[in-house]
Amino acid sequence: MKSEPCHPPPPTSPTTRRRFVRTATAGITLANLPRCLTAQVPAAKVFRLWAMGDAHVGADLKHKRESLADAIRQSEHGGKNGAPGFDWDIALNVGDLSAAQVPPEEDEGREAVRQYAAATKHRREDFYDIAGNHDASGQGEPTQGWFRKWADPLGENTQFSGVDPQRRRYPVTGTWERYEFRVGNLVLLMMSDRNDLPPPMGRGKRGGYPAGAVSRATFDWWRQRVEANRESIVISAHHHMLRETTVGSGDWEGLIKQPDGSYKPRYHGQPADAGNAGEGASYLYFMDDQPKAMAFENYLAAHPGAIDLWFGGHTHTNPDDNFNGRTHVERKWGANFINCCALTRYHGVEHSRPMSRLLTFTEGSTAVRVQCYLHDNSHAAQGWYPKAERTIRLGKPFRMG
Repeated sequence: MKSEPCHPPPPTSPTTRRRFVRTATAGITLANLPRCLTAQVPAAKVFRLWAMGDAHVGADLKHKRESLADAIRQSEHGGKNGAPGFDWDIALNVGDLSAAQVPPEEDEGREAVRQYAAATKHRREDFYDIAGNHDASGQGEPTQGWFRKWADPLGENTQFSGVDPQRRRYPVTGTWERYEFRVGNLVLLMMSDRNDLPPPMGRGKRGGYPAGAVSRATFDWWRQRVEANRESIVISAHHHMLRETTVGSGDWEGLIKQPDGSYKPRYHGQPADAGNAGEGASYLYFMDDQPKAMAFENYLAAHPGAIDLWFGGHTHTNPDDNFNGRTHVERKWGANFINCCALTRYHGVEHSRPMSRLLTFTEGSTAVRVQCYLHDNSHAAQGWYPKAERTIRLGKPFRMG
């Protein structure tokens, strides 16, 4: 049987030939083309990254809410109120699985693992975890033992965490404290908070301190990996945002100073013995025992565009919050900064509005769609929140490989 020649249909009234050419170029009349032509235009490849964190599973469980499991079920199957589900390829969890003010207990670790098991369309290994300040071990305990046992990004404790490194679609290299993995020309540099360090950097006998901490070794590793991947799209993640990048991330912005000189929470608490560390309650403040180190900030200021994207969390607030001119998604030093938390509703109940972000990378494009998903109706209707949607730009086009 002779095949029919493939030609676009002639324009007919009321479409003039000039109008046909113009609208066809814009893609408006694509639906009118014969199948042989439309089949020659393959759909662009996309990669979807789900960014979330601050589940604080213990706090919400007291209110019969499964902060992590609910979000996973909503992503895969949609919400009970008719909110849509959404596709994703990997998920980044920026930490604070635990809600504990003191070193977290084993029961909360088992609960986090149980809630991860709510996933039916994804593997446990599709989630990539880093430690937040509430996940830290205490003095005299094995260094970050709780996080390494139950979140376990390297799969060193599979019998407890359920993470099998052989099942990673995108294998990781490094340590529990700092590791990397690649997706096409994306390189993701994952760094855990070090709230296990002695006070005021980290936990004392009474519990945790909110200011972020990182080791010098981790910063040196990050700088080396950034400089070794200049041809890649570099994505960094830490539980905390950098200073003066997103909402509430400036000096003393996590707290409210009262007339008597004491502080009350704005976004974070201030332990009485934390001293001036409250200045950095909302951002990555310490490097080892050096306060207000600003190592990352100084490097990025001197090397604009060295990274493309920084993910963090820590500061819980509604998606419309704009404090001192900064929101959840901002751009500085040629890089994009996204606070993607929080999943909890009840840890910091005054400010926490459960939400996460879905980023869609498209083959050959520098544009990334950043959508906001609300996981309950405490701020607006559950589901997509278009008012908080953004488009960010990368320094080079995304390539899947």
